Amino acid sequence: MPGLEVAWLGDGNNVLHSVLEAAGLMKFNVRVGTPDGFAPHDEFVTRARAGGAQVTLTASADEAVRGADVVITDTWVSMGQEHAAEKLAAMAPFQVNEPLMAQAKGDAIFLHCLPAHVGDEVSQEVFEGSQSVVFDEAENRIHAQKSILLWAFGIL
Repeated sequence: MPGLEVAWLGDGNNVLHSVLEAAGLMKFNVRVGTPDGFAPHDEFVTRARAGGAQVTLTASADEAVRGADVVITDTWVSMGQEHAAEKLAAMAPFQVNEPLMAQAKGDAIFLHCLPAHVGDEVSQEVFEGSQSVVFDEAENRIHAQKSILLWAFGIL
């Protein structure tokens, strides 16, 4: 996967941290688009770069997405998080919508680990569009989780 251009939009959360860990291991590039104050933890960026990934942090959704092979987002507000209205307002320019997705490569795919808040982090048109592979992504996760359970119970 070296050379793959991945764009992350939204919150610098645990899912982004996992993407950065994977980037360091598999040597793909990540352009992180987050509002000021919502960047990922420095340790994850440092580790990804040390592993050979190129990580770009930007406060511009356009810059993050331009020419990307993969566009990823996640929910902006987790259960029990305070100041949700303020956070949603800060995140609004990072919604993955058709005009933003059009800046990625023509064959780019859209990923979201689900559940999604359609209308917040992703528009309905992108979520249900031809570039969205969110349900394939969810199905793959089921098989991985079943394997982990089998391993944990000593069946594998």
